[in-house]
Amino acid sequence: MLRNPSEKYRPFPPIALPDRQWPSRTITQAPRWLSTDLRDGNQALIDPMDAEKKTRLFDLLVKVGLKEIEVGFPSAGATEFDFISGLVRDGRIPDDVHIQVLTQSRRDLIETSFRSLDGARQAIVHLYNAVSPAWRKIVFGMTRDEVKAIAVAGAKVLRDEAAKRPDTAWQFEYSPETFSTAELDFSVEVCEAVMDVLQPTPDRPIIFNLPATVECATPNVYADQIEWFGRNIRNRDAVVISLHTHNDRGTGVAAAELGMMAGADRVEGCLLGNGERTGNCDLVTVALNMYTQGVDPKLDLSDIDAVVNTINYCTNLPVHPRTPYAGDLVFTAFSGSHQDAIKKGFVAQQARNDGLWEVPYLPIDPADLGRSYEAVIRVNSQSGKGGVAWVIEQDKGLKLPKRLQADFSRHVQALADETSRELGAADIWGRFEATYLPREGDRFVLRDYEESGAAGQRLFVGRVAVDGEERSISGRGNGLISGVIAALGDTTGPTLDVVDYSEHAIGHGADAQAAAYVECRTDDGRTVFGVGLDTDIATASVRAVLSAANRV
Repeated sequence: MLRNPSEKYRPFPPIALPDRQWPSRTITQAPRWLSTDLRDGNQALIDPMDAEKKTRLFDLLVKVGLKEIEVGFPSAGATEFDFISGLVRDGRIPDDVHIQVLTQSRRDLIETSFRSLDGARQAIVHLYNAVSPAWRKIVFGMTRDEVKAIAVAGAKVLRDEAAKRPDTAWQFEYSPETFSTAELDFSVEVCEAVMDVLQPTPDRPIIFNLPATVECATPNVYADQIEWFGRNIRNRDAVVISLHTHNDRGTGVAAAELGMMAGADRVEGCLLGNGERTGNCDLVTVALNMYTQGVDPKLDLSDIDAVVNTINYCTNLPVHPRTPYAGDLVFTAFSGSHQDAIKKGFVAQQARNDGLWEVPYLPIDPADLGRSYEAVIRVNSQSGKGGVAWVIEQDKGLKLPKRLQADFSRHVQALADETSRELGAADIWGRFEATYLPREGDRFVLRDYEESGAAGQRLFVGRVAVDGEERSISGRGNGLISGVIAALGDTTGPTLDVVDYSEHAIGHGADAQAAAYVECRTDDGRTVFGVGLDTDIATASVRAVLSAANRV
């Protein structure tokens, strides 16, 4: 890399728009969406989709709710042409969906594009030619007037070919390709020349697509370009401004969002951001960004995993686990502090019960996208007590008291350090059972018990295996737990003092279990915890005390 990159690269010039309005605006409604997965996305693949995959992806786009879908480049070859004409012929296009095709501004290519749409109820033909200085000088060797003439000639062919097919409701789209690196006044000049040919009206507007063909500036510059164009194009009410951002600088989504604030009506892109080089604008991210702000994006992404799986199958491209909203790990916390905040957020959410979403680290409810809460918190060596407690609660329904969470998390931490891997729910439960629940070799194992006596003077009589030998033990106390502790003290058991006790039901109905937790202090000042599970809450309490005694 150069020590002084300014010797080789020039900064992008700012736009003279001192009274820009877009910074104070917000996005309050969904734009018109156009999916270009089947065209721009497809041409970026190492192995382009075959007809079966294109059909499957088309069906997904329709299911998601996209009403405008760019289905291909019919003049590119027989595969593209046959797929597009097949959609029309086989009646696969819903009545409320407009398919769109792309063509360069050449008569033969435009004519081929129209033929692919023969018989369509409604369609959009998208014409383009590059207008920026680099293309004019380096690629074409043309003047401004010569480049504008290409656009005008193509527009005339659009007009004439559409007139031959009056049974189709036609819409036209024109792209001054490389708009973001072209002179704004020239882009307006070319677009207005196209308007002179096609004569759009407010009832039949023309779509002007203003692409960031290669993203060369910060997204605020693109927003300035969009606002400038919208202010200066004549007959704005007969124009639909469409955005087509790329992600070369990593800000394709931001550019589209600021472009909408700057007055654009339509956004083009691909689900999950497929496309040439670094990809197109990710429509999923833009739509769900709106959703998290309380704006209906008019797209159904309630089964995000189905979207991911279909995109993966059709494009043979993996979806990165950190992809916004769609990645496997985007709703997952491994960090202990994050886990604790999320767990508290869910508890507060349930207690508040007002419908509003407010959970730390989760900008959207994963359930809205068809994701379960099980993967929200996952445990490794970076995790803390909150994460461990969450997994236990989600997997087994146990609501561990806070100090018990801390005690158990040390055991889980040791296991994570031993294994040097993520711990699943089965790993965590296995360690919980081994630490707190009855097992072979325990010093005290409950066989049976009875309780009798008046309130405040209860007698516990139990059959307990002590060091493998079944014995009868008994003790008196003001309740069941104190009776068990007295019985232990009168035998060879430890002397315990109960510091804290809690219990709760697990599940509902006749099959519900009960969980009991005790925190005890020994006569030498140590703290031990016990857990008891049983269909009867009293028996669960006895098991919890014996669990604590075994841990001494």
